[in-house]
Amino acid sequence: MDTFIQFFNDESNLLLIYLLLFTIILGFEVISKVPTVLHTPLMSGANAISGVVIIGAILLIRQADPDDYLTLGLGFLGVILGMVNVAGGFAVTDRMLEMFKKKK
Repeated sequence: MDTFIQFFNDESNLLLIYLLLFTIILGFEVISKVPTVLHTPLMSGANAISGVVIIGAILLIRQADPDDYLTLGLGFLGVILGMVNVAGGFAVTDRMLEMFKKKK
């Protein structure tokens, strides 16, 4: 528990938390303004970005100390959420592309 409190008291980590919150808000604003025609290409791009997030999370887990539960937990959460985003994105993209195929 002391490591968790120390993580938020460190000034450089606090800056990273602010940066994370800012990028979440900015990303939400940008995505909400995208026209519906561009959602399929945007989904494919998001799948590629999620693949990079998964690789980064795996590297984070590999470099973490076995006793650093915060880093291990965040890395695990990154892998899980990234995999859900990739799988769901490919499923949605495939379903949307099915609409453009000729019917028999």
